[in-house]
Amino acid sequence: MEAKKLEKATFAAGCFWGVEEAFRRVSGVAETEAGYAGGFTKNPTYEEVSSGKTGHAESVRIKYDPDEVSYQKLLDIFWSIHNPARSGVASNYRSIIFYHTPEQKRLALEEREALNRSGKYESPMVTEIIPAGKFWRAEEYHQKYYAKGKGGVCSA
Repeated sequence: MEAKKLEKATFAAGCFWGVEEAFRRVSGVAETEAGYAGGFTKNPTYEEVSSGKTGHAESVRIKYDPDEVSYQKLLDIFWSIHNPARSGVASNYRSIIFYHTPEQKRLALEEREALNRSGKYESPMVTEIIPAGKFWRAEEYHQKYYAKGKGGVCSA
């Protein structure tokens, strides 16, 4: 029996605890990982990323089965779990779509433009759409944080 081919998607939408939890619950998502992406520091720690000096954003990498959930559906979830037009947030909480394929890039750009034209938000989208680079897995205590029954609330 041939193993299913999973695809990757990576998003940053504020604090990664809530973002990971939102995607972890989606049917067709096989795996989620909290981590850091989009910066220049190698092997960053949570404290370093939180300082805003690494260029990294708290991010979530997803492995999903495209036969069960489309990338478009993942984009819809991404847009719905945060305000992609909110500027002035800490750099580690900024809104980013890290694309892994040209198709992901195309869909993300089209969707961002459609949202800008829709008038849904008072300000233009600040969501960056950039190539997926190195993803640094966050410390173990950040993985599936809410699923572990941890308290606390995070916000961007």
